Amino acid sequence: MAAKISSEEVRYVAELARLDLAAGEEEILTGQLNAILEYMGQLDEVDTTGIEPTSHVLPLTNVMRDDVVGECLTNVETLANAPAADQGHFAVPKIIE
Repeated sequence: MAAKISSEEVRYVAELARLDLAAGEEEILTGQLNAILEYMGQLDEVDTTGIEPTSHVLPLTNVMRDDVVGECLTNVETLANAPAADQGHFAVPKIIE
């Protein structure tokens, strides 16, 4: 099978990704990418007529519970465990001068 990706294309993509390839890496990556594409090319040989496209192999269901409004804590209960409170609010150290 002919090479699908050239060394120039690998060099171009590496430049776009701002990768500094060492000597010899360009040829190694070209070979690896072509091997991957050749392997993926086997999918072209599979007959998929009559098969519906799917986004997932397994059926997915939402595992999250329904959002139900419950009882809320009062302001006093909320601030009871706060390290510091001031006028009914959490008191935090100032970090901006």
